[in-house]
Amino acid sequence: MSWSWILLATAGCLALKLAGLLVPESALGRPAVARVAGVVPVALLAALIATQTFVADRHLAVDARAAGLAVAALALWRRAPFLVAVVLAAATTALLRWLELGG
Repeated sequence: MSWSWILLATAGCLALKLAGLLVPESALGRPAVARVAGVVPVALLAALIATQTFVADRHLAVDARAAGLAVAALALWRRAPFLVAVVLAAATTALLRWLELGG
């Protein structure tokens, strides 16, 4: 990979961030903008979780990661603290991967 592409991507990210500072305050105060700004981070996080859980080598994959996600979802549904859900998901995924390798 060329350093020029990395520097170009860095400059693009910086320009996008600086462009956000140019948005007028009147536009940010609109209710529709506030609603969208409230749900975009959730949608991005859900997309990241989905791609990291169900994609392997550019193909759909249902493996130990999916079981870990299911355990985390169940723990959060049962009102477990977030850190507990993360630890349970990691432990479930690790245990299933260990069992796949024959223990």
